[in-house]
Amino acid sequence: MEPVLFYGNHAASSFGSIVALEWLGQPYRLSRLNLPFDAKSDSFTRINPVQKVPTLLRESGVPLSESSAILQHLAGRDPRRTLVYAPGSPEQDHLNQVLAFLHTDFWASFFPGFEAYDMELTGEKNPAMQEMLRHSGRKRVAKAHADLERMMGNNEWLAGDKRTIADAYFIGVARWAPFLAATGAKMIDPRDYPRLLRHYEKLEADPAVIFAHAIEDEKPATSAGGFLGHLSLEEVQTRIAR
Repeated sequence: MEPVLFYGNHAASSFGSIVALEWLGQPYRLSRLNLPFDAKSDSFTRINPVQKVPTLLRESGVPLSESSAILQHLAGRDPRRTLVYAPGSPEQDHLNQVLAFLHTDFWASFFPGFEAYDMELTGEKNPAMQEMLRHSGRKRVAKAHADLERMMGNNEWLAGDKRTIADAYFIGVARWAPFLAATGAKMIDPRDYPRLLRHYEKLEADPAVIFAHAIEDEKPATSAGGFLGHLSLEEVQTRIAR
């Protein structure tokens, strides 16, 4: 059986895993979760007790969670190493460093902004608290972008001379800046980070990224060939290793 990726319905960090699956071109299926409700269901909790996406159900029926682990697993399925470098090489060490930064400082920098946004959605408005969160978020997002741009240097891609899983994860998280700006919580001016802005725009034009956007938005989506369709949460239950 082909692997199944559980992904979120809106602005979820599972986006990067969809992009990586498309770049690999190997057969896979998707299962869409209406967050946060489906993630808290008994059916999904049996698959991932932490109730998070992305979660990958491998061919063996054993689930794997956390974006970093999933992306490394997907890259390892490709004997040509098209999305990573040779193990132990300086290039792979640098890729691992960039990935670690993306999964910690870069990812976490957006959370004050999302906390303020969630307070708006849930009706728990506290203007003073929300502005404090946004102020903290702006400083953190700006620093994370500045640090990442220095880390990128003059590379053609984020972590080196070729497209890697770091680029897949980056585009899934970097899109949170324009998302929050559209809600009225502008975190950064992208023009302050010209190399990252050019890279972001290049990735946004990539067919795999366009596909992932369409999938999240439930619009017609053209796959590179690996996508075999959706499975419901109920349909996936029969594939889980007992």
